[in-house]
Amino acid sequence: MATTLVLVTSALLAFTLAAQYKDGEKVLMYVNKVGPYFNPHETYHYYQLPVCRPAKIEHKSLTLGEVLDGDRMAVSMYELDFKTNVEKKSLCKVSFSETDLQLLRDAIEDLYYFEFVVDEIPIRGFIGHLEEGGFLPHTHKIYLWAHLHFNIEYNGNQIIFANVSTKEQPPVSLDNINVPVEVAFTYSVKWHETNLKYEERMKRVRDSGFFPKTLEIHWLSIINSMVLVFLLIGFVVIILTRILKSDFARYNMDEEETEDMDQDDNGWKIIHTDVFRFPAYKSLFCAILGVGSQFLALATGILLMAMMGMFNVHRHGSINSAAVILYAFTSCISGYVAANIYRRMGGDNWVWNINLASTLFAAPFFLVWCVVNSVAWGYGTTQALPWTTVVLLMALWIFVGYPLTVIGGIFGKNWATSGFDAPCRTKNIAREIPSVPWYRSGFTHCIIGGFLPFSAISVELYYIFATVWGREQYTLYGILFIVYAILLSVTACISVALTYFQLSAEDYRWWWRSIFSAGSTGVFVFLYALFYYFKRSNMSGFLQGVEFFGYTMLSCYVFFLMLGTAAFFSSLQFVRYIYVNLKMD
Repeated sequence: MATTLVLVTSALLAFTLAAQYKDGEKVLMYVNKVGPYFNPHETYHYYQLPVCRPAKIEHKSLTLGEVLDGDRMAVSMYELDFKTNVEKKSLCKVSFSETDLQLLRDAIEDLYYFEFVVDEIPIRGFIGHLEEGGFLPHTHKIYLWAHLHFNIEYNGNQIIFANVSTKEQPPVSLDNINVPVEVAFTYSVKWHETNLKYEERMKRVRDSGFFPKTLEIHWLSIINSMVLVFLLIGFVVIILTRILKSDFARYNMDEEETEDMDQDDNGWKIIHTDVFRFPAYKSLFCAILGVGSQFLALATGILLMAMMGMFNVHRHGSINSAAVILYAFTSCISGYVAANIYRRMGGDNWVWNINLASTLFAAPFFLVWCVVNSVAWGYGTTQALPWTTVVLLMALWIFVGYPLTVIGGIFGKNWATSGFDAPCRTKNIAREIPSVPWYRSGFTHCIIGGFLPFSAISVELYYIFATVWGREQYTLYGILFIVYAILLSVTACISVALTYFQLSAEDYRWWWRSIFSAGSTGVFVFLYALFYYFKRSNMSGFLQGVEFFGYTMLSCYVFFLMLGTAAFFSSLQFVRYIYVNLKMD
């Protein structure tokens, strides 16, 4: 726990302390990573290319978020002095073999870009230039940018912004070269004074233009989606309220009023002695509710933190590290909810229930991570976590996450009320369930219960995918929080409606049905992920495919847990309500 607190403190200090320099003081520039522009999560260390490198590579100490983001910073050979311009200075000379030249050619053809870091500001540029021209004959020329020009903006004694340009000197052609060949690398530095305040420099970084910004149509699309969702919720609430009012009037008639009516009841009243019959596999059922509740709290917490500006928006790693730490500390929620409901259902093996809740997500995540990390390690990318980080994350779960799950489970078991507080008595013998037409089957309910919540977030999914798996920069966290609230509202309304239709068909097995009907939204999200990967993105390659589909399947699994949990608790409150207000014989 102490290690985690140190990580949080160091991460916050890294983004709040403003570095100040004196005139002529040395400014460290770090080389970080390179990778193909259209494969955001395929990154390699900059020094893996045949470029200028010091005799002894000195690495920078990184935060957890930077490591998770694939950063591997090392001190560069570029000499920068605060406010001191450099016209043209030699960096080094590199002798290229045929293997080195082919490596550079392949990287330039794949649109490799590099990332340097100065005072926490990323500097990005392409390592070369590909020139295509003509049809017959077709020309294919490859050039290497051997000269880099750095433009650095400052205000007083603080660095505000930095970028790199490659157009000051002509590039070096890599075509038809006799090996070995020696290439001289040079650089220049120009300092520019600006009035922009230090607190506003991250906005300047976002608007730098190397990566695209969010599309203009975003707001209109979200408003359109919100209007449709509100209409959907309104129709469901109004129609269901009118139907229930009619049902209550019919079921709660006095005996004198029902003498001339058919005494054979049908509908949801007739199954009142079975509707609170506990489902099969109670331990797994309660574990799903526990982990789903944890992720609901986790998602809400991350969105609130993002709205308060607690993340470094130009790096995904700050959100990743926050998610890892919050997941560990919210583990007590999963243990408490799982054990509490399990005990109220009359479960006795609470130890197994707590262990199941602690591994229900952690085990699949570990398996997927092992595959993805092994492939990344085989390719030699910076996405492969170093063993020290792996040990740290395992220690975080073993010494924080798992103990908190156990502690939460103990409190949940001890604070559980006796019985499930069901408004109806349950008979020992279950009632026979009549057959239903196909449009009332469980499969149909899953399609409806999954598609409608998915339709509420389908517009927003593009921007989320484009941010996580592309080059968009998402900053409208307020809109995202509204969409998140709409998603939960739609899930609750649709789950209540489907539960009513199921009970009206005299099918009392609503427990698991409520979880799977809304949880099937994860299937639709995965289908959208397939469409995005093959039709909307330019990602390619085995490494990028393994990482994309591996972590996307985990994300869809989280959707299943979250929305299934929200749907069950909504249905539970609805079922309690209608049977509490039902006049029993």
